Amino acid sequence: MKKISVSVSYDEEKLSTLRLYLEQKGLKVEDEVTKSLDTLYAKHVPAGVRAFLNLRSGNAKPPTPKVRKLNTEPKPNPEMTDHDREGEAKNPIPRM
Repeated sequence: MKKISVSVSYDEEKLSTLRLYLEQKGLKVEDEVTKSLDTLYAKHVPAGVRAFLNLRSGNAKPPTPKVRKLNTEPKPNPEMTDHDREGEAKNPIPRM
């Protein structure tokens, strides 16, 4: 995608101080602001719109649909002992 510049007014002393501390960590203000914008984009733009824009720009392949698996195994009853479970497997009692 084509990139544009964004201009933001911010307190000069705060920005200088931020740059000082970020540089100590090997980071740049511009990179951190870009990460913040990406986070805002992911949070507020619906996933379908993001996918469409990615497809339109040629940056990504279409996402594969998510398939949910149904859990068909019954949950064990915490009050039953292993002995009870063995007996239930041999002589199942229909539940209502």
